[in-house]
Amino acid sequence: MARGITQEQVNRAADALLTAGENPTVEKIRAALGTGSPNTVTRMLDTWRVNLGERLHRLQSLPGIPADVGQAMAELWRVAVEHADLLLQARLSDDRAALTAAEARLADERTRWAATLAEAEMAVAQAQARRELVEHACATLDGQLRDSHALRDDVLQQRDRVQAITDQQRAEIEALRAEQALLGTAMRIEREQHTAHMRDAENRAHQEVDRARQETKLLPGRAAALEAALSQQKVVKASSKASKAKSPARPKATERRKK
Repeated sequence: MARGITQEQVNRAADALLTAGENPTVEKIRAALGTGSPNTVTRMLDTWRVNLGERLHRLQSLPGIPADVGQAMAELWRVAVEHADLLLQARLSDDRAALTAAEARLADERTRWAATLAEAEMAVAQAQARRELVEHACATLDGQLRDSHALRDDVLQQRDRVQAITDQQRAEIEALRAEQALLGTAMRIEREQHTAHMRDAENRAHQEVDRARQETKLLPGRAAALEAALSQQKVVKASSKASKAKSPARPKATERRKK
């Protein structure tokens, strides 16, 4: 039985793979943890990718980060965004294939139910024809054998049996129609829900990709600003050291004036 996993475990495994120069995937995360269902790992890996941009942004905002390090982090995030986009396209392709298969199954079910309904209607028509024949025979026998009550009763019993069969078949047809309607409604609802889920997932993924691209565009500018701030700090420190070096010479000049 698979053990439960946490978001923190998935984050550590993904960070370790990224540090080792590997692309974190669902299969590699499951191999590293030794457990976890694909759906759970996929969801947590998406959360890790969403938080990775914020973590890189906070890391790049720290003082003392060289420009080449900032560029490397920006490139890393760009690669992660491209990989996430590829995973999204693959997932959407799988969802479309599943929807197509579901529609094909629905079409097959409709065809099967239509054939069953046609067979049942044919059986009802045949039973109705038999009933009409029996009723005609009853009328003929009733006219010819008015005094033969025993024979007349037997014919009436046959008619009742045929009527019972007809009623039963009519009830079965109604049940088949009701079941077909329920099946069509259930399949339509399932298809609509699946389509809505796929549309929501696509919209969320596009929003995340757009936000990641915007953050990637801002990284070079922030790295340049950080480098300028570091240069300014170096100038201030150099000026401060020069001022301290000049300050001890003033008392000696005063002593020479007194002598």
